[in-house]
Amino acid sequence: MKLIKVLGTGCAKCEQLADTIAEIAKQENVDVEVVKEKDLLEIMKYKVVSSPSVVIDDQVVHSGSVPGADQIRNWLTK
Repeated sequence: MKLIKVLGTGCAKCEQLADTIAEIAKQENVDVEVVKEKDLLEIMKYKVVSSPSVVIDDQVVHSGSVPGADQIRNWLTK
């Protein structure tokens, strides 16, 4: 199972991204846990300066924009 965190303070883009990741994982039959991390202290631990940011298994893979579906699929199927 992959642990995926969407880092952001709860903006619409962050919420939408978390839902999109969960939906694509379901389509691709990939077992994931998607966490919406809104705690600023936790977000700061990843040293990202813009949101939304995506962390997979404790590694930042994207920051500052909403990634496309193909990019998300690529992360999930690696």
